[in-house]
Amino acid sequence: MYYLFTAIGCAAVLIVLLIMVFLFKEGLPIFKVVSVKDMIFGNFWYPTSDPADFGIFPLIMASVWVTLLSALLSVPLGVMTAIYLAEIASKRFAEFVKPTVELLAALPSVVIGFFGMVLVAPFLQETFDLPTGLNLFNASLMLAFMSIPTICSISEDAIHSVPLALKEASLALGATHFETIVRVIIPSSLSGICTAIILGMCRAIGETMVVLMVAGGAAMVPASIFNPVRPMPASIAAEMGEAPVGSDHYHALFAIGIVLFIFTLIFNVVADQITHRFRQTGEASL
Repeated sequence: MYYLFTAIGCAAVLIVLLIMVFLFKEGLPIFKVVSVKDMIFGNFWYPTSDPADFGIFPLIMASVWVTLLSALLSVPLGVMTAIYLAEIASKRFAEFVKPTVELLAALPSVVIGFFGMVLVAPFLQETFDLPTGLNLFNASLMLAFMSIPTICSISEDAIHSVPLALKEASLALGATHFETIVRVIIPSSLSGICTAIILGMCRAIGETMVVLMVAGGAAMVPASIFNPVRPMPASIAAEMGEAPVGSDHYHALFAIGIVLFIFTLIFNVVADQITHRFRQTGEASL
């Protein structure tokens, strides 16, 4: 069994490395045509014009703003729902709600995108008197809806993993239930909660179908949350089928994939560091 699981683990690592090698092999040739600086900080994305412009700064900013705004919506809702289900709600109610929340994670992204395009977009357009309801705010709402189940489920598991002795000791010293939650349970489970938040943000920044359907598709730096935008995954999904293999446009799309890969890698490294740091802090306090 040891050798079997070692082989499976090595195979998983090898697959990721091969994907990374292929991504860099197909993406790096574009930098013979345009410099890294001009591509990262360029404001115009016109890959089929003559001469072509390969500036992806508007795409990067769109991904960053969509992710941050969705996090502002999903993190408080996800974490507070987890606290409520783990510490406040009755056991019967929690057993009913938790599977329902986790079931939301199984919804196909195209269904959520269709919901945002058909129902949410007309509502936003009419309510705020906008030219279009397909914009940054709509995309953030849908991504928050997708991230909440991940954040809630992992956060609740982290809260449940706090030793019962800590809670009982706090209550025995005269602390109220609310004080115990704020001063004991949340600090003790902060490692898992931070991991849940960053995993939710990773899903948001890498989501393709939802942002392709409801973000508006305009490759420009947003001046408002109601402006149409085009995040990096949406550009790759929308244009890869039309880019001739081996062309500059083709290599530029893979270069966008490299940038997206680096963003996701940074998120995962930060999550690992935060988890390790707060785990050590929790063990030291115990």
